[in-house]
Amino acid sequence: MASIGPESVALVFATGEKRRNSDVEYLFRPHSDFVYLTGFHEPDGLLVLAPGHPTMEEALFVRARDVAAEQWNGRRLGAERVKETLGIENGFTVEEFSEVIPNLIDGRDVLHVDQDVETSHQVDLWLKTMKESGLAPPQQRVELEDTLHELRLIKSDTEIETMQEAANISAAAHQRAMRYCNPGISELALESELQHEFALRGARFTAYPSIVASGPNACIMHYIQNDRTIEDGDLILIDAGCEYQYYASDITRTFPANGRFTHPQREIYELVLSAQLAAIDQVRTGHSFTDPHNTSTQVLAQGLIDLGILKGTLDEVLENELAKPFTVHRCSHFLGLDVHDVGKREIDGEPRTLEPGMVLTVEPGLYFGNAETMPNLDSKWHNIGIRVEDDVVVTENGNCVLSANAPKFADDVESLMAS
Repeated sequence: MASIGPESVALVFATGEKRRNSDVEYLFRPHSDFVYLTGFHEPDGLLVLAPGHPTMEEALFVRARDVAAEQWNGRRLGAERVKETLGIENGFTVEEFSEVIPNLIDGRDVLHVDQDVETSHQVDLWLKTMKESGLAPPQQRVELEDTLHELRLIKSDTEIETMQEAANISAAAHQRAMRYCNPGISELALESELQHEFALRGARFTAYPSIVASGPNACIMHYIQNDRTIEDGDLILIDAGCEYQYYASDITRTFPANGRFTHPQREIYELVLSAQLAAIDQVRTGHSFTDPHNTSTQVLAQGLIDLGILKGTLDEVLENELAKPFTVHRCSHFLGLDVHDVGKREIDGEPRTLEPGMVLTVEPGLYFGNAETMPNLDSKWHNIGIRVEDDVVVTENGNCVLSANAPKFADDVESLMAS
């Protein structure tokens, strides 16, 4: 409210339930902006913030209590318990939208709202009705994210504690998968081990569909079919993280299906890991958001030269992007309530400077195709796909790796799998 000022009003929607098929809905998850400001998790809610309003600066609209509906679909908070439970001063039912909202919006200069297709029609209707009634709706409509997402970008101590727990749960799940893995099982069986550990530790949902990619599937960035039978000699790339109390974790580990890296696999693995460690060292206050990526790119490029996979000097390889077919993606994204969390990566066309409280992933990778996609590549490298990813908090004096409990040094991985 301080950020948008007394000339503004903000509308923050929870969104509604989504149909999966027939009469079945997906399990509901509120919009992350709504969760951030309310901690409330029922569908169809709306938070209105009107700083400086003479009678009502904040109001939350929720579904009305309904005994019959609650018997079928679960208990509702109800407007009468909003203040007691959530600390928001005024509670109304969603049926009171048209009666209350015009008064909160009237005379404000700027409306801050998510320009979402789902909600824009409702907002347009309210503004049209106000104008027809002789009220003064805001003349300017701006994206809510311009202010709110900058606030979400810097995590509080409580948020970081929650993300630490999410990372701890996910790290335990990765360890479970390493222990369980053997040639002959399916990728789906490994995915089920992840899900089991998430649920046992209190995280019902994944932060994103789990990637359990064996052998050639590890070279597909967003592989989620998870239906291949794992073979002896395969590498397994698992990119999986739980969502705990709405906060995401995002961890990738790569390990040998039979518990032992081959020599070529270990060479590539050690290269990717060295690039990741160098990149993590760049996650510091005052450094640029792009520093981890630039550093990992240089390490990977030099390593590919040293292994004879690329020809030329480091400058030549970097200038001509000769490593791009093997590196594919960038190294980092912000992490928070969303797995690809909010926050501008550039300010005025320049890479953003990292600040304490920002949380980002560090995830370099190398991917080698097969004889069809990379015919000139030595066959010993074929179907090797390796990524190592951790969740890292920027601190005052350096950084903290939230996902450190997931083993990533090759000897540690082999030792865990042998146990």
